This record gives sequence, structure tokens and C-alpha cells, in this order.
Amino acid sequence: MSELQGEALLDALEAGTVRVAERGADGRWLVNAWVKEAILRIFRESPVVAAHVEATILVNAGATPFRDKAPLTIRRFREHDGVRVVPGGSSIRRGAHVAKNVVCMPPMYVNIGAWIGEGTMIDSHALVGSCAQVGARVHVSAAAQIGGVLEPANARPVIVEDDCFIGGNCGLYEGVLLRSGVVLASGTILSSGTVVYDLVNHVELRGTREAPLEIPARAVVVPGARPAAGAWANERGLSVHCALIVKYRDEKTDRATALEQALR
Repeated sequence: MSELQGEALLDALEAGTVRVAERGADGRWLVNAWVKEAILRIFRESPVVAAHVEATILVNAGATPFRDKAPLTIRRFREHDGVRVVPGGSSIRRGAHVAKNVVCMPPMYVNIGAWIGEGTMIDSHALVGSCAQVGARVHVSAAAQIGGVLEPANARPVIVEDDCFIGGNCGLYEGVLLRSGVVLASGTILSSGTVVYDLVNHVELRGTREAPLEIPARAVVVPGARPAAGAWANERGLSVHCALIVKYRDEKTDRATALEQALR
């Protein structure tokens, strides 16, 4: 399908027949660089035009406060899509896949190339950035940020596998991969340079240029700090950010992170 471009590509992304990244049978995630290149081509070759949005108050006749690349309109959903978008300032950009039974609480934003799996909740003030891959039954809590990436084309996007819980004000950036069932406590920030200490298995987890940071399945991660290097820093008690795996999910964790079905 590498010949897909323009509207055909956006349609395929929305339908889920094309993805920026896909998990292979061996569990490895592979980036479809041609998809990102085609998205970048849309940005390069499309003019900026007025983006008309319903319920917008026009300042002058024919005027609108919104402008964007011509093909990148806001997505519209029908009854058969099965997506719940609550009124109040949310926006899902053209070219993003949103599966059935996804709940979007206002205001939130999903960018082009993103994939949102079935039954996931995107809470208020949360961002799912360009090309980010979010699995099924994930809870993206209020003000969480899942960073996007378009360039370079072969760079892995942020990936969140099924059944993860991302606490409020968390941040995921630079190709971080959360394996299934991971729980991030509120305020946890993970990027390619974050050092994660597994207090259960007594190992350090670090990302590399070839293999960004990966959090193992069902890990429970909290923010932490480690001493800054050097005598000068030690004399002053300085520390730098890290993250800690304090345990792996058990029944108590599952109860605490259960999605509220009554709200769905």
C-alpha cells in the first residue's frame, strides 16, 4: 500500500488499514516509514486554508479564527463509528484512527497518524501526539501528554500497548514503549534519556538510539530522583529525575486502576 497518498492515505489511517507502526508476531514494533513520509508530503504540498468549524462565531462575514493545511479537517463521527466525543472543546484531526467505544472527555486532542484502540479513554486536557500508538482499554488520565513524532521518518513513535493506565500529568516522549498493563503513577515523565530503576528485579533500564526506552509488561512506575554526578553536586545534595518500578501489577493494583464502566 506504499502508493497511498493524500486523501486516500488519510482515509486508510482513519480506517486502521494503514498504521505508522505495527507489532510483529515476535512482539517487536516496526515503523512504516513510508506512512510518515506520506504524511510529511501532505504538510509540504498542501496550502493553508480557512478551517470552518460548526458553532464558530465569525468576526467578519466569511472569516474564521481557524486555519490549517487544506486536507487536515477535523474528524466527524457518525453513530456507527461508536466513538463518544463529549462536547466542550475536543478535537481529533483528520488521519487519526479512533476505534469503537473510545471515550473523549473535553478538552482533549488527537493528532494526525495517531492510533487509539477500542475501549480507551482520553481524559480532559490530554494529548495524543502525531503518530502515537495507543492500544485497547488504555486510560489516558487528565493532562497526560503522549508526545508525537513525524521526523525523522524512521523514528519510532511513542507506543502504549493494551490495558495500560497513564496517571494524571504524565509525559511520554521520544519513542518510549509501554508494554501491556503498565501503570504510571501521576507525574511520571519518561523520555529516551530517562533512567528507570527496577526495584523488584534490581536492574536499570535505559534507552539507546537504536532501541528507545521500554517499560516491561505490568510494571508499576512512579517518579523518582537519583544523585547528580560529581562532587560539587553531591556537596549540595542535588539530584536528577528518574523513574522507579516499585512493583508489578497485582489484584490490588487492578482494582485501583479499573475504568469506571458507569461513566462509559
